[in-house]
Amino acid sequence: MTESHPRISKAVIPAAGLGTRFLPATKATPKEMLPVVDKPAIQYVVEEAVGAGLSDVLMVTGRNKRPLEDHFDRNYELEEALSRKGDAQRLARVQESSDLATMHYVRQGDPRGLGHAVLCAAPHVGDQPFAVLLGDDLIDPRDPLLSRMVDIQEREGGSVIALMEVEPSQVHMYGCAAVETTGEDDVVRVTGLVEKPDPAEAPSNFAIIGRYVLDPAVFEILRKTEPGRGGEIQLTDALQMLAADEKIGGPVHGVVFKGRRYDTGDRGDYLRAIVRLACEREDLGPDFRAWLRRYVTEEM
Repeated sequence: MTESHPRISKAVIPAAGLGTRFLPATKATPKEMLPVVDKPAIQYVVEEAVGAGLSDVLMVTGRNKRPLEDHFDRNYELEEALSRKGDAQRLARVQESSDLATMHYVRQGDPRGLGHAVLCAAPHVGDQPFAVLLGDDLIDPRDPLLSRMVDIQEREGGSVIALMEVEPSQVHMYGCAAVETTGEDDVVRVTGLVEKPDPAEAPSNFAIIGRYVLDPAVFEILRKTEPGRGGEIQLTDALQMLAADEKIGGPVHGVVFKGRRYDTGDRGDYLRAIVRLACEREDLGPDFRAWLRRYVTEEM
């Protein structure tokens, strides 16, 4: 019988990036606070963690990221003003973000890559498995991914990464996994990982996307990991060591995701995410879709 492992409760969200692809908008505003319709992108990510049962959230931030903390804190003056106006609907939406999860924050003083950001979470996480959610990747809640990854980790132990099949020409934009099939269509065994390989040298077209469930053994590896591609400490390099020797921290599995994902770190995909999510909203969709049809017909 397959061993059962303790279900995880902690999520780590690295959010110390400078957001240079969105300059000048991110000169004074954290990229994670850019709105996707009427919620900042980071709130969708926290909601996903909570939806998977991870109510203890550590955000790894940096300089000029104070608005992230403010967003998930109470704003008594605003709440009181809305209450006096009798605006119960907006009051509920304002309070929603502060009631989502138990939030914690730590600063990544020296931006040395994703691996270093994850290592900053070690004192908070301790010796328990934990999830990592990258703020640029929004996963549609109708296509659950993280909860599936948590289930696999609970059953198999070790670490679990999210994978997505991409066109071979796009492999160089991602970490890439060498995999073996298992008895489940959406689960593979990961035998190797390469960070942003040349397409001709990529072991597959399975790209790593921004969701991980990690064994705490990754911390000791990250402490010893030298800077890799781009002069940064790469999480992919540490995962490669785990995949190569499961005695270190158990096996590495991948969950192959085929649902809806929005890369809000890319300007084009950010706009597509706003349009798609607005079209699907009951309160905005009908009017917005009608306008969009007219615009496409008249202007295109």
